[in-house]
Amino acid sequence: MNYSIVIFGASGDLTSRKLVPALYSLFCKKRLPENTRIIGFSRTEYTDTAWREALAASTARFVGSSFDKEAWVRFAEFVHYQPGDLSQAMDLAALGQRLSELESRTPSTRLYYLSTAPKFYEAAIAGLGAQGLVDESDGGVRRMVVEKPFGTNLASARALNQAVHRVLPEKRVFRIDHYLGKESVQNLLVLRFANTIFEPVWNRNYVDHVQITVAEEVEVGRRGDYYDGSGALRDMVQNHLLQLLMFTAMEAPSRLDADLVRDEKAKVLRSIRVPDAASVERDTVRGQYRKYRDEPGVARGTTTATFAALKLSVDNWRWQGVPFYLRTGKAMSCRTTQIIIQFREPPHMMFSKTRAGALDANRLVLQIQPGEGIQLHFQTKVPDAGMQLRMTDLEFSFREEFRAGMPEAYERLLLDALLGDASLFARADEVELAWELIDPIQRTWDEQQRPSLRFYDSGGWGPQESTEWMAEQGREWFDVCPVLRSVPPPPP
Repeated sequence: MNYSIVIFGASGDLTSRKLVPALYSLFCKKRLPENTRIIGFSRTEYTDTAWREALAASTARFVGSSFDKEAWVRFAEFVHYQPGDLSQAMDLAALGQRLSELESRTPSTRLYYLSTAPKFYEAAIAGLGAQGLVDESDGGVRRMVVEKPFGTNLASARALNQAVHRVLPEKRVFRIDHYLGKESVQNLLVLRFANTIFEPVWNRNYVDHVQITVAEEVEVGRRGDYYDGSGALRDMVQNHLLQLLMFTAMEAPSRLDADLVRDEKAKVLRSIRVPDAASVERDTVRGQYRKYRDEPGVARGTTTATFAALKLSVDNWRWQGVPFYLRTGKAMSCRTTQIIIQFREPPHMMFSKTRAGALDANRLVLQIQPGEGIQLHFQTKVPDAGMQLRMTDLEFSFREEFRAGMPEAYERLLLDALLGDASLFARADEVELAWELIDPIQRTWDEQQRPSLRFYDSGGWGPQESTEWMAEQGREWFDVCPVLRSVPPPPP
């Protein structure tokens, strides 16, 4: 079987920064199927040679010391470029002709990757359908990867789903979220469902609450034009944080099958209480770092949130009464993504309090990035100090345990899409269910300006009101920069 990966928006940043380096790494690891070619399509007037040269420089920069010039020369033989405009039927027809020539007119698996601006998605999908580029009557297979954001609200997501389904069945569509390609996210399934010690306590009887934090140290910078029309909810919560919540809360599928995994994820979203205006005011915090309005492309006086914290309730047998706290922000203290499973306190404490006060309950820290790994916090006795207790930890680090470096998330996702494994991709109903949760919050924030927008200084953990909001509920944020250090793998 021939394989063709067609990248629309090939001259863009994502292609040079993530997609081509990931494909090059797969090639070096001998994981790309034989007879796989990469075809770039964009309005920039490149030749095959010019695009290869440009990619050689960018790939060397992003891959770093593992870049091998000889391997690149072999890889570049399979890299091609077709200039054209997605909105022009003649250009798409020319692409189809070029693909037939490269594939020697034999049945092939084609993966179309929409790496364009989201506003072009519907037109691009319709154009591919009109030109017969998704037709499988020749015995080939056609698949499509769609980058986030998949819509900006429920209505636009539904419209985009309908546009996609007019030309491709759902089983051929891969809505990508690069967080799901991270080894540490996939390891969450293994941690829960391949170990008997965790599953018995992974429920309301032992868990007090769950925290999911995605903090970014960087400010908005040059992304002001895009970000000001998006904000923290649309940019991070609707996709990344809700995906992490689903993996944390889902039930075990009967087997590792794409549809069964995604069925269980969708059940989680269906179990979450859709917030009304009153609960939005009570259960969310929105903030904006003080310098945001000075960023280029940001509207004067904008109320776009760069920080969001919310409490969600999963109303099912396992999680009834256990709050899930989601938090994300720009200009935070550090870059970290972590899931905190905060266990309940012992029902009766026979030991006296420490000098600092009450004893902390057990805590499981799942660090998604950086320094991927797991840390379990538990009480131990301090030697030669009577019955004085201290919180200590057990630690697992991917980089220390496994000598090989951590692969880029796009490596796994591109290969899965090419081979048709949709386990780590969002399904249509999943996307729409996520928007059903986010839309009421965003609408209350925009139309009623409730709760009030809180301002915070760069370099902290968001607005002080977020800390106070948690304290009112008898809880506190795990405000710790990565508990596991990001270190290079040890030498072989």
